[in-house]
Amino acid sequence: MYPNPKTMLYHESPFQLVIAVLMSAQTTDVGVNKVTPALFAAYPDANAMAEADVADLEDKIKTIGLYRNKAKNMKKTAIMIRDEFGGQVPNTREELEKLPGVGRKTANVVLSEAFGVPTIAVDTHVERVTKRMGIVPPNASVRETEEILMARIPENRWRDAHHQFIYFGREYCTARNPKCRKDPRIDFCECRVLPQYG
Repeated sequence: MYPNPKTMLYHESPFQLVIAVLMSAQTTDVGVNKVTPALFAAYPDANAMAEADVADLEDKIKTIGLYRNKAKNMKKTAIMIRDEFGGQVPNTREELEKLPGVGRKTANVVLSEAFGVPTIAVDTHVERVTKRMGIVPPNASVRETEEILMARIPENRWRDAHHQFIYFGREYCTARNPKCRKDPRIDFCECRVLPQYG
């Protein structure tokens, strides 16, 4: 269904990807993509954003959720990349997770998209879809979900699988009123048989 998946977040560099993923928490990619063109035109790299006024960052991203906290983390992240990593986004999970507002999921996305490191980032779509499909137990934590998927999916498919689960979760296996029952191609999802997903 999704042979050539790619991230939907607009970015032109690893730094812009870090900032876009940081902003995407509890916000749709569509919402992030509406603010990033003007944001990145003004602050295209870590050096520029490190010098930004937080109030201006807030103003540029105020249409997305948690924008005040995200603006602070964006500036702190830019300063750290500038001062501790020579202006370049680090390419290890350990270093990425030191950046303010960057957790394991964001680090995995950046490693995969910016540096080609095989990872599976578990967001709400990936978690929901894989549990409904019965690939992952219903009570598995986010970290357990990641580990189970890594064990069950060939490493060279991790990046694509991450995006394919997201696409499927957005289009069919939605949190409310999933459309799985309405498409005859979809015979692999518990949404078809469990009434609570009706």
